[in-house]
Amino acid sequence: MHEFYIPKSSDSRVDPRVGSVSGCDGRQRCRESHATVAAVTTPADTPSALQDWAHWLGRRETRHDTVTAAPLAGLAATLDRDDPPPGPGTEVPPLGHWLYTLPVAPQHDLGDDGHPRRGGFLPPVPLPRRMWAGGRLRLERPLRVGDAITRHSCITRVDAKTGRSGPLVFVTVRHEFSTAAGLALTEEHDIVYREAPRADAPAPAPQPAPAGAGFSRRIVPDPVLLFRYSALTFNGHRIHYDRPYCQQQEGYPGLVVHGPLIATLLVDLLRRERPGLQLRRFDFTAVRPTFDIHPFSVHGRDDGDGRFELWAQDHEGWLTMRAEAETA
Repeated sequence: MHEFYIPKSSDSRVDPRVGSVSGCDGRQRCRESHATVAAVTTPADTPSALQDWAHWLGRRETRHDTVTAAPLAGLAATLDRDDPPPGPGTEVPPLGHWLYTLPVAPQHDLGDDGHPRRGGFLPPVPLPRRMWAGGRLRLERPLRVGDAITRHSCITRVDAKTGRSGPLVFVTVRHEFSTAAGLALTEEHDIVYREAPRADAPAPAPQPAPAGAGFSRRIVPDPVLLFRYSALTFNGHRIHYDRPYCQQQEGYPGLVVHGPLIATLLVDLLRRERPGLQLRRFDFTAVRPTFDIHPFSVHGRDDGDGRFELWAQDHEGWLTMRAEAETA
């Protein structure tokens, strides 16, 4: 799942304090905590250029925005939902916070892949592939149209490793979203940086999807769906809409379905099947990329006590994303 940036009308402030600055430890607010964050770890054989990220640990950023109705209407249309038009006070659906408080990159700051150039809040890791590996969300109260929101973000983990495909760097960012009513949600966002796989490298062994789904939905990820989600989120990453670039430069067989879109479709499936429930926790992990050349499907199973297992699988039945949800 690839990292996405959504330029939007919002303002930000990067806290220049780094290194020993902590926060985001789950016990206090990002802007005021003084607990120690996770340490940088690097194996002995990791290139030195990838080990020099200790001063990014604890780096903070604050962004402000106002929840508006138009992005929510666009998201509902993209998901093929027949929701009433959002207006003042309308609740933002789970994962709809991804439409707000997001980075704004001017055109001259974009790289060849459509991403903002490296550096800034996130460490400038010199590896070409950047992927959204997963996340963990805790929802305290819903955001609503009209809310003024503040997002405090903090880098809590930088971990360099060497895997079978070469060097890897894992970065975890903790976000806390607040309104005048208090803390609304927390999110831990896992990002992985890696080398592009060699043409002769063996593909990772796929994982079979779980059996026994209680409810499912088939998704046709055509270029229009991907374009609409990219446009809705102002995501410039070319792997989602530029097929020649995607195939010739990145080596993918087709356009890549946004990881956040798949996660949103999983939550949307749960909302369709259990419309009266309130999501309290959502943990998800990307397992395998999904492309627009075949349909895929999203599935769920009620495990009791308000807990649900959710997953996405490709047309061959291989697992592409797994998730757990807790509801009230």
